[in-house]
Amino acid sequence: MSAWLVHTLKLREGGGRHVPLVLERNAMFYRRFWPVILTGFFEPVFYLLAMGLGLGALVPAVEGPDGRAVEYLAFVAPALLAVSAMNGAVFESTVNTWVKLRFWKTFDAMLATPLRPLDIAIGEVTWSQLRGLMYAGAFLAMAAALGGIPSWWALAALPAAMLVGFAFSALGTTVATWIRDWQDQELVQVVILPMMLLSATFFPIDVYPEAVQPLVWLSPLFHGAALLRGLTLGVLEPVLLVHAGVLVVLTLLAGVVAARRFERLLKP
Repeated sequence: MSAWLVHTLKLREGGGRHVPLVLERNAMFYRRFWPVILTGFFEPVFYLLAMGLGLGALVPAVEGPDGRAVEYLAFVAPALLAVSAMNGAVFESTVNTWVKLRFWKTFDAMLATPLRPLDIAIGEVTWSQLRGLMYAGAFLAMAAALGGIPSWWALAALPAAMLVGFAFSALGTTVATWIRDWQDQELVQVVILPMMLLSATFFPIDVYPEAVQPLVWLSPLFHGAALLRGLTLGVLEPVLLVHAGVLVVLTLLAGVVAARRFERLLKP
């Protein structure tokens, strides 16, 4: 396993040096299609307005990470911040990466240049994360304006949201290499929507049945939501390092698989 990991991550034949060119190409493409970037931003905002403000007016307080009562808006806002980062990364890495791979043959054209499959894989993962970061940044500003961010530690929430974006970007890019047709794209949503609802996003994990709680811990979104919730509420506990570590390990493992898949699919 370790030899496989080293073999994949090794930047052979200059692979990895040209990642900025992949990012530049994507940025130039979206200059004409920038409205597409906005499509996935609104869903978590609507949830914030409906749940955080609407339902929050009926829920006086909920139990925070440290056991203290917090306003419902402040509880749900960081989880939806994680959802924003997830949405941007997943939408870009599954749909758009798959189209470039299977239909437009964009990556095949890139290989006619000095770019290597590893350049393309790292570039696509990074670009997808940047879209998630844009969503997260805009959402964080809106949540703060609505009063859902009570602690100055929230300044660290945006870098933490990058971890969420990288994890789901690497996962989405890997999944894109196995997607066969448009119907398979629906399966992505079948996974994403329940994950959003069942990752302690809207309710503390203690509300779930004890038999279900271990399954919640398996959700990457749960770790992202818990990490961001601790930061935005100013509850800095050692368990935040565990949540961050899970996201980092997931990013590395999924990134390795994505790189291997790109090397296999883009062989000259």
